[in-house]
Amino acid sequence: MHDDFHYYEPRHGHGLPHDPFNAMVAPRPIGWISSQDRQGRLNLAPYSFFNAFNYKPPIVGFASTGYKDSLQNIQDTGEFCWNLATRELAEHMNLTSTPAPREIDEFQVAGLTPAPSSVIEVPHVAESPVSFECRRTQILQLEGADGQKVSTWMIFGEVVAVRIRKTLLKDGIYDTAAARPIVRGGGAADYFEITPSARFQMRRPGWPLDSR
Repeated sequence: MHDDFHYYEPRHGHGLPHDPFNAMVAPRPIGWISSQDRQGRLNLAPYSFFNAFNYKPPIVGFASTGYKDSLQNIQDTGEFCWNLATRELAEHMNLTSTPAPREIDEFQVAGLTPAPSSVIEVPHVAESPVSFECRRTQILQLEGADGQKVSTWMIFGEVVAVRIRKTLLKDGIYDTAAARPIVRGGGAADYFEITPSARFQMRRPGWPLDSR
């Protein structure tokens, strides 16, 4: 192996002060998920493994490492909301990551407002400029290459309603940078903010590829 590269096989350990896996798969959107149990008790928690996976129907998903309250709630009720975490809401989002007993309402802990949703029963974060109302489609327990199940579950949901603050629509086009979304980086505490200065544009090439 070339000396310019640090090489490791995860099953043998990475040999570094901090596992670099999360830092390399970055930045990652934050899955700020609101849910509620069958008794209507609310839960709000951020997940660092989140993304969109399909256009029609629109499907998003997040991974829960360990069988947490969000997973239990979604399994029981079939519903959840995704709320966009922005720079303005970063500290509030961080407070909702605190491990807490099931009866604790993270909306209250973080000083956030649960707003009624339109299609589902689960409320969304009123302060967030974008939210998705979702209905569960699948819950999958992940497996390793050896076929052994691991203590991580992937939760997928179809987006059945979308809420966008109108100030983020420029001539009918959603302005990603204007929302100042934050994304997860590596290490124990790294986040990044998406800003207009970081934007560049690149059109997909046609086929056959332009040979100029």
